[in-house]
This record gives sequence, C-alpha cells and structure tokens, in this order.
Amino acid sequence: MTLRINIVTIFPEFFTTPLGLSIPARAAAAGSVTYRVVDLRDFTHDRHRTVDDYPFGGGPGMVMKPEPFFEAVDALGAKAPIVLVSARGRRFVQADAVRYAAGTELTILCGHYKDVDQRVADHLATEEISLGDFVLSGGEPAALAIVDATVRLLDGAMSDIESARTDSFWSGGLSAPSYTRPAEYRGFTVPEVLLSGDHKRIAAWRAAEAARLTAQREAECRARNSSCGDEPAARSTDP
Repeated sequence: MTLRINIVTIFPEFFTTPLGLSIPARAAAAGSVTYRVVDLRDFTHDRHRTVDDYPFGGGPGMVMKPEPFFEAVDALGAKAPIVLVSARGRRFVQADAVRYAAGTELTILCGHYKDVDQRVADHLATEEISLGDFVLSGGEPAALAIVDATVRLLDGAMSDIESARTDSFWSGGLSAPSYTRPAEYRGFTVPEVLLSGDHKRIAAWRAAEAARLTAQREAECRARNSSCGDEPAARSTDP
C-alpha cells in the first residue's frame, strides 16, 4: 500500500530538499509514499497571483483567501484527512502519525501571513493541527514535521522498524535514556546495569527510567499549567 501525501503551499521549494533526504526519501524509494507538492498560487486568477487580502472588520495583517485552497483540493481530488496546520488546532501527537501512516492519502494545507480564512477550517479541512504552544512564520515547518513523523513508520523507511516501536510516545510515555561507547567520557559513566549483560535487569531499568521520566515531565507540565501528552492543546503554526 502506498500513502499519497499532498502538500498545498505558497513555498513549494521549501520541501524540495527535505523530502529528498534520509527517511522521507527512503520511504519514497521503497514505494511506500508519494509526494505531491502543489503551489497554491497556481489556483489564483489574477496576474499578480494573489492569495491574500485585507481582513473584514479591519485589523492588522493579511488573511489568506479561501478560493485557492478550495480549488487546489478540488484539483487534487483529495480525500480525508485534509489537515490545516493552524495555531488554533489541537496538538499533533504520535497517535496521529500512526493513523496517517495507516491510510492511503494525507493532504496538508499550509497557511501564511496573519491567518487563513475561517471557511477553510470550517468547510474544507477535516482536521486542524498544531505542533504546540508557539507560533511559526508559516505552516511549512509544521507540515514537514507531520510528514516526517508519519513516513518514518512506513515500510522501507527505517532499516529496523523495532527502533520506532521503542521511541518516546509509541506506547504513550517517554523512552528510557540511551548510551553508547565509550563507557566513560570526561568522567561521565554509563549506568552499570547497561554493561552487565543481564537483559532482564536492563529491561527492568529501562522500564523504570521510562516511567520516572514520564512522571517527571507530567509534573513539570502541571507546574507550568501547560498541557502535555495526548490532551488537546495547541498554539503552534501561524496559518
């Protein structure tokens, strides 16, 4: 099965190099994913290829027009999920990447400027997604993060898929710390248990460390009154 990923953007060149490198490129080479990056300006109808206009009601900034987005999605024949990356969206989590990777199509709409006309969110996108409580200059970096998190789960993307299954968030919590050679560096040593060769003790240590770090992170989130884990949050990508 091949996952088709459509990306609608006013900066198609933003994706040229990243999608041609590392895991996104490996997944494509394996036939597990195809990418189609669409220039939103191709769906404008004036000589200036205008994609934005002043907001109704006044105020600062420019708002991206709805027509180009609707026409681009129509031309793609895109099916759900159609994702608008937006500061108002719920937070993207690992479960979303797993769900997208199990599908056959994913379309991501990248906004820019101050905002995107709300009709795109209400009547075109099937999901509104954010990376977290911060604002980017546009939706492109967020779209790339979503694509990378998704395609690394596809067949042929990673040499050892078991590596993904032991990542943070795969089972809901954080993963245990990792160490490699040398066993001592500048006086800093690797935990003795990892050098013991006792796989039962090592597994127990990793489980305990994962639980400790997950609990620590949750406590830190509560302390700063921010949301973590799978709870909806989100203020990340400037539309």
